[in-house]
Amino acid sequence: MKHLNYLFRHNRRKFLKDISLAFGATALGMPLVSMATGPAAGAAEKEQQAGQWGTRKRKLGIALVGLGNYATNQLAPALQETEKCYLAGIVTGTPSKAAAWKRKYNIPDQNIYNYETYDQIADNPDIDIIYVVLPNAMHAEYTVRGAQAGKHMISEKPMATSVADCQRMIEACNKSNVKLSIGYRLHFEPHNLRVMELGQQQVYGPVQRIEAADSFVMSGNPDRWRLDKKLAGGGPLMDLGIYCVQGAIYTMGQTPTAVTAKFGEVTRPDFFDEVEQSIDWQMEFPNGAVADCTTSYNKDQNLLYGKADKGWWRLQPAYSYSGIQGETSAGPMNLSNVNQQARQMDAFAECILENKTTRVPGEMGLRDVRILEAIYEAARTGKRVEIKV
Repeated sequence: MKHLNYLFRHNRRKFLKDISLAFGATALGMPLVSMATGPAAGAAEKEQQAGQWGTRKRKLGIALVGLGNYATNQLAPALQETEKCYLAGIVTGTPSKAAAWKRKYNIPDQNIYNYETYDQIADNPDIDIIYVVLPNAMHAEYTVRGAQAGKHMISEKPMATSVADCQRMIEACNKSNVKLSIGYRLHFEPHNLRVMELGQQQVYGPVQRIEAADSFVMSGNPDRWRLDKKLAGGGPLMDLGIYCVQGAIYTMGQTPTAVTAKFGEVTRPDFFDEVEQSIDWQMEFPNGAVADCTTSYNKDQNLLYGKADKGWWRLQPAYSYSGIQGETSAGPMNLSNVNQQARQMDAFAECILENKTTRVPGEMGLRDVRILEAIYEAARTGKRVEIKV
């Protein structure tokens, strides 16, 4: 519970205030589920109790832990389109969210948890998979506890804020004999899959150079968890730059051997008093290719570019939830956009149902966090840092 204890001590974040409200409710003897009412929810309860889930029961049930923007606007809608899994439960520290989600998605009372009752999920046969969508520093704790409850786990990226926590997550899942996957949705997106083919199969010859950039302008209230170093682990590198790291690696099909990096100037200290505003870095690969990467919370960029001996390719935007576009030196890619999150979650459900290995395992998340740590070290020291993975 160390992260929740930290949250109570730092209640200036809205996220943390929500959790505090939830604990207050339970302390007053008012369980979250008692706040959710409505005929649709009651019908869903009766249907479940009667064992009449129909074809949906043949899908695997997913519980989302943390009902922030990504879970609300991406994962939950995607779970309405999935074929092998469905939204079975939620874990939230906000009573009003519990009530709203129950009504909207007909979630039975017994499938609604808060952060105090989370471990009771072990006794729920409706839930097969837990997807942790909490602030980065909380991924490890809730993945470990979910694995100990006997559930298969998905951790949103970055996997954790330290290599040690990544290793702890992997060990917990191995010990409980459950599968662990990381929320790397772009491994299921057609344009990025095409980049993997072009680079790894050397369609235009060996890759010489990669450019990757992912940035947006952080606005609004600076009082948010993504700007809190203890919760986020860092700034845009942890949030957006990890897509650049991923993009370069799956273009090459290789792990970088060394990195150099430099923090950008802080022009908005009211926002960036704890985490970096921007950072540029260069990764070196075993074949001599280099990847020049940049990420920022103060500009708009979204690019993955590769140049080989006999051609080039570009995705722009490259990492968005939709609207990805690609072209090569031979012409447009002409590929469809898909629901990336639905494909990602269906693929993991298939791995469980057919006992296959996920293409985005915990070991991949561990590798990437090790690289992120090397980038930060290079930026702090000004030295070239070798990456040992």
